[in-house]
Amino acid sequence: MYEMDLLGVTVELPSSTPVVMLRERGGQRRHLQIFIGSPEASAIAFALDGAETPRPMTHDLMCNVLDELGAQIEQVVITEVRDTTFYGELYIVAYGDTHVVSSRPSDALALAARVGCPVFASAEVLDDAGFVDDSENEGD
Repeated sequence: MYEMDLLGVTVELPSSTPVVMLRERGGQRRHLQIFIGSPEASAIAFALDGAETPRPMTHDLMCNVLDELGAQIEQVVITEVRDTTFYGELYIVAYGDTHVVSSRPSDALALAARVGCPVFASAEVLDDAGFVDDSENEGD
């Protein structure tokens, strides 16, 4: 597994489809682009910007429920990609036990952005869908 940085959300043109951007923290610094829905894009962007909403959004509610139950999200893992669909898992620790819960990566990343837990991608995901952004090295 490789630790990833959650870079943000952008819009893919010309389709105007939201995309969440991740980058490998070390190594080759490969990128992952995951196409997501507009509500999840907003949820991730709000969390990354530290935006406060008058009432809890769905992901805020989930964080509040976990907190009230004494549970913490330990990490998020992007586990696989099948036919351009990404799969993920939440690792939740409650009362000393770790529970692994299947999740859409967009929801898992919205939660990770709120709680500040690490995000990982499996080697298979990076091998299948990761790419090196050569423009990052331009001007060196």
